[in-house]
Amino acid sequence: MGPASMIVLILAAIAFSAIAILISKVVLKATTNPQKGEPYECGVPTKGKTWTQFNVGYYLFALTFLVFDVELIFLYPWAVVAKSMGWIALVEIVIFFFILFMGFLYAHKKGALKWK
Repeated sequence: MGPASMIVLILAAIAFSAIAILISKVVLKATTNPQKGEPYECGVPTKGKTWTQFNVGYYLFALTFLVFDVELIFLYPWAVVAKSMGWIALVEIVIFFFILFMGFLYAHKKGALKWK
């Protein structure tokens, strides 16, 4: 196992994707239905202008949630080995939480957590 296996895996993924796309192009007929180009929202026909701008604060809030949610995934491996590592694991998780807390303070200071 080495770099060669990774190259083979990447080439296999590209080939599989390309073959699947080619098969779908050959087998399926292309239909031009104007209804397919319309925006879809819960089955209710849209009224008025559909291209509206959203406040960027929603995206900042979502990205902040995503960052902190993904960081929680790292707690499970730590919890598995915490007892066997002893004090070192405790110090490492305190540093980890400190970094997370600093990120939270930064997001709060920038106003990413406020609904406007």
